[in-house]
Amino acid sequence: MAGRQTKPGKVHARGVPTGRPAVEGDLSGAWTLEPIGWFESPFHEKFGIPRQSGMVQGARGFIRLRDHDFLAQALKGLESFSHLWALWIFHEHDARDWKPSIRPPRLGGAKRVGVLASRSPHRPNPIGMSALKILSIDPKAKGGPRIEVEGLDVIDGTPVIDLKPYVPYADCFPEATSGWAAGEIPRMPVEFSEEVRALLDAMPGGGAELERLIVGVVELDPRPASLRRREPPESEAAIGSRHGFELKGWDVRWEITPTGFRVRELVPLNRLG
Repeated sequence: MAGRQTKPGKVHARGVPTGRPAVEGDLSGAWTLEPIGWFESPFHEKFGIPRQSGMVQGARGFIRLRDHDFLAQALKGLESFSHLWALWIFHEHDARDWKPSIRPPRLGGAKRVGVLASRSPHRPNPIGMSALKILSIDPKAKGGPRIEVEGLDVIDGTPVIDLKPYVPYADCFPEATSGWAAGEIPRMPVEFSEEVRALLDAMPGGGAELERLIVGVVELDPRPASLRRREPPESEAAIGSRHGFELKGWDVRWEITPTGFRVRELVPLNRLG
């Protein structure tokens, strides 16, 4: 997986495949988008990344903008908002491979829906969006303006192409329906081994921030969707299985038990050979 992208380049947005119905005007040209910055995220690999923004409240990180005075000026007034929309690029997916329908994990892979009725990363154009809580803004930060945010659902180094303030009167619809994505998100109970608990307790603040982040990720079952479908956590095949993912400088190793999920080991990545 790609590491932090300190100088994101241009993103060339392709048009959708041929065969589309005729429309007035020319839509066949490509647009060149210039990223304004990138994400500094605790997620350095795709496994463990929340499937939507805001699902893991402890997922904090930064939006780092290019070190340019224009961008620092462009942030003026954003500090008065509590949340923002970030538009970004699925830079590790290839839009050429998109298909008109997908099998959403929420439906257990048993039913197909149109890709435009989903938030799949495999789209006609690889654009993602996240609604994020603003924690702080430093337009004069060394290396470029920096916005601390919470609720991240992106991999480290993801290019940012635009920011917009979240405006409740226009963006919030209390009567909105969720279609096939309706219903509660299943979350499993998470416990820690004695060794992990001792390690967390020895950290500043009792490791509360890291613990909250780990629980938020693990309780959502971060296994690949195909594996979750094939081996639900309550199945005999899943119980006793062991898994892992990288998170904020740690290799998080966890297992499935008859009563939920258990974090059995935390290994600093700098100790891995």
